[in-house]
Amino acid sequence: MFRRTPLGPVRLLPAMAALAALGACSQEGELVVDQGVGITSVLTSCPAVGIPDYTGDVTLFSGSGKTASDLDLTAAMTNLRSNCDDGGEKVYTTATFDVVARRADVRGARTVTLPYFVTVLRAGSAVVSKRVGEVTLTFADGEERAMASGNAASYVDRSASSLPEDIREQITRRRRPGDPEAALDPLADPEVKAAIARTRFEMLLGFQLTEDQLAYNATR
Repeated sequence: MFRRTPLGPVRLLPAMAALAALGACSQEGELVVDQGVGITSVLTSCPAVGIPDYTGDVTLFSGSGKTASDLDLTAAMTNLRSNCDDGGEKVYTTATFDVVARRADVRGARTVTLPYFVTVLRAGSAVVSKRVGEVTLTFADGEERAMASGNAASYVDRSASSLPEDIREQITRRRRPGDPEAALDPLADPEVKAAIARTRFEMLLGFQLTEDQLAYNATR
């Protein structure tokens, strides 16, 4: 399943797998909502970290052609890992990743520098920040493959990523059998859904591609 953002669709876990994963990783300070029907939702201040589709790899060509004979170099992001510290007023998230590359012409030593972006989104579409970094790959003479590592970091205000107390109370309030609200799912309330959406942040990483490179990835 995919969810589309301004940077491209982001791959998501299937719904049941995601719920199971969230339930398994709940920690102190997180709000756990259990409606008693086998569905558990965990609300955390830490942003989701991922690579949007079509931005996790880049292809360079020699000359103006885009055939196999014009292929110069391919590179891909892999092994993305993240860590989140939400113990202070700022939620600090770091990420590391590897870039593996392969070149067509192995003659001579070569250094290639590839730009990558780090973007923080709020509520799935609002860009909070964007930075561009670089990762450098070094090929020895006669070597076809190379690997390098990159890193990224972001800050999010804890107050912005936390639910207001009135919304938390509305979600977690005990409902007695027979109460008019007992059969209603508080997470389906438009006000609650909007409040939850505002606390959802994502840290997205990918290669900083040209329009031609992005179009190539999307259509190949």
